[in-house]
Parts: sequence; structure tokens; C-alpha cells
Amino acid sequence: MEWKIYNMQGEEIGSYELDDIFQGEVNQPILREAFLSYQTNIRQGTVSTKTRGEVSGGGRKPWPQKGTGRARAGSIRSPLWVGGGTVFGPRPRRFSYSLSKKKKKLALVSSLRLKIQEKKMFIVDELKVDKGKTKEMVSFLNNFSRVANLNGGILLILNGKDEKINRASSNIKNLTLIQPSNVCAYHILSHESIFLTRDSLSKLTERLKG
Repeated sequence: MEWKIYNMQGEEIGSYELDDIFQGEVNQPILREAFLSYQTNIRQGTVSTKTRGEVSGGGRKPWPQKGTGRARAGSIRSPLWVGGGTVFGPRPRRFSYSLSKKKKKLALVSSLRLKIQEKKMFIVDELKVDKGKTKEMVSFLNNFSRVANLNGGILLILNGKDEKINRASSNIKNLTLIQPSNVCAYHILSHESIFLTRDSLSKLTERLKG
């Protein structure tokens, strides 16, 4: 499958032959499983409440068992009282669960296939900025406004670290930089548009086929 290649001015300058791995069916169930797995793995699970045995105070019986006309009470820290313990409240727990390498790889492939079907993946021949200024990256994104709608989140996959590009992108809302070795299905699905350089796409293809 051939895919268009653009320069930094948003002009089409050629085509790129996508590997066969990017063609095929999108596995929706595995995408959902991978998305939920990532979300649960970043949950801290540290919320906690105190039972009646952990709330301070309540060591003395508030009033005698009989003779007062009031209901029986053994502690002011009963769950029925204001300031008392909590019954069946949340406790610290581990929410995370892991997926197999095979499932993670299949989810990443399916997420890329989905972006290709939606025509939300763009290949840039080369990405460079001269001074590392925010306006340089803004200009690059504005050039693509003629080609695509970039109102949503944008994921830029770069082959290696570039200090100038990192500095130029740091103040742009909804723009995320990542390397091919670190990208996963969640990153692809949580962004509206995906940008790759020719080198990063080659590196990502090697990872998927390896």
C-alpha cells in the first residue's frame, strides 16, 4: 500500500510503500483490552477509609446500657454515628493487570491500521527546526491544516531525541512526542492525528515485524 509523504510545508512530495503488516483487519476487542489495561495500570489505588476499629476515640461507652431511655450504644465511633468508622469503604488495592507481548503487539498493529483507515496518519520526509522556537513547530502544524483537521490531540513519533524539537514542542497544547520504541496502542488511540518521519516509520516497522 502506498502512502503520501509530505514535507514540512504540508506539500506532497512522493509516496511511501507501507509494509503489509499495516494492512488487514482491526481487532476492536484487543484495542479495548489494551486501552483499559493502560488506564488501570496508571491508577494508584491508594484511596483508603477507616473502619470503626481504626478511628480514634470511642473507648468509653457513651452512656449506661439501661435507664436513660435512649438506644443502646457501645461506642461513639460506630458507623451509625457522625465521625464514626466506614463500613465496606475503599481500601488500598492494586488495579493493574498485564497483557502478553503478543496481545500488546497486536493492539499496536490494530491501532495503526485504524488510523490508516481513518486517514489520520501522516508521514513527513524530515522534521527539523533551526532555533528550537515554539513558532517553528506551530508553523509546521499550521501547514498541515490544509491537509487535515488537527483540532484533536497530535502524536509525533520521532526516531531518537532532538533537543530543539523537544523545546519547540513543549509549550504546544495537545502535542505529544514519543519514540518508536516506546509507543503503544494507548498513545495511538488517545490522539486524533499521528505524525511520523520516514526514519521513525522504518524503525516502528522493524519493531512490529521483529
